[in-house]
Amino acid sequence: MGTPVLEAKHLGIAFGGLKAVDDFNISINEGELVGLIGPNGAGKTTVFNLLTGVYKPTEGAFFLCGKKMNGKKIHQVVQAGIARTFQNIRLFKTMTVLDNVKVAFGMKFKYRLGSALFRYTAFWKEEKDIEEKAIDLLKIFGLEDKANYIASNLPYGQQRKLEIARALATGMKLLLLDEPAAGMNPTETAELLACINVIRERFGIAILLIEHDMSLVMKICERIVVIDYGITIAEGLPEEIAANPKVIMAYLGADDEEGELLEEDATGKSVTEKDAVKVSGKEAVNEQGKE
Repeated sequence: MGTPVLEAKHLGIAFGGLKAVDDFNISINEGELVGLIGPNGAGKTTVFNLLTGVYKPTEGAFFLCGKKMNGKKIHQVVQAGIARTFQNIRLFKTMTVLDNVKVAFGMKFKYRLGSALFRYTAFWKEEKDIEEKAIDLLKIFGLEDKANYIASNLPYGQQRKLEIARALATGMKLLLLDEPAAGMNPTETAELLACINVIRERFGIAILLIEHDMSLVMKICERIVVIDYGITIAEGLPEEIAANPKVIMAYLGADDEEGELLEEDATGKSVTEKDAVKVSGKEAVNEQGKE
């Protein structure tokens, strides 16, 4: 497969005596989509913060296309080719939809300050080129007709899409999506799933996804890594993760043999929470197979 786009080796961070992430390892190849899941507080977003320069690892290292990234500042990480979205939308809300995307092209501007100040030909030529590229990205998400809207006036689901479009404008090699479906209704989630598939087909970029919507995770991810209390407890295919006892225990706190009574099925047979999660996971995998 060649050099992985992302490779983390024994990555970890401690805050005082608390290890938030311990011995985290992952490898993602070009065009691959991997899910990172775990209960609330498991350390998922902390992993993203390590990979984007927000936090500095106290252990281990991570590499982008073979280049060591430890110690890089946030803007250097972006320039190298890692972009992300956030749990809480972070758009430039008073700017237009188009300008939100154009600003992400900023590091690619080639004209000089003089051209910008005096509006020379080089300035207008590059501005036109950037605008065309921004519109192309908006078309992927069906937002081209909203180009001149103020970002804060978009519906929630469209703001989520705009944030991903802005991330794509950085020209990244690795895209980190932090709960992109959070707050979306089923229709918006289905649209998002379709958009992510288009992104992979068109750009061939590697994607690492954090998401609590297990149906989405099972449908779209090729592999899944599960962490709990900052430690990796499972890794494998979606169907393997759905039936993994350690994963079920981490989410529900039930042991491998027993679970609290959740309900009775149609025949009156007791159904435990553990069993319900297994069924949910298998249904999602089966649904993926049908598609």
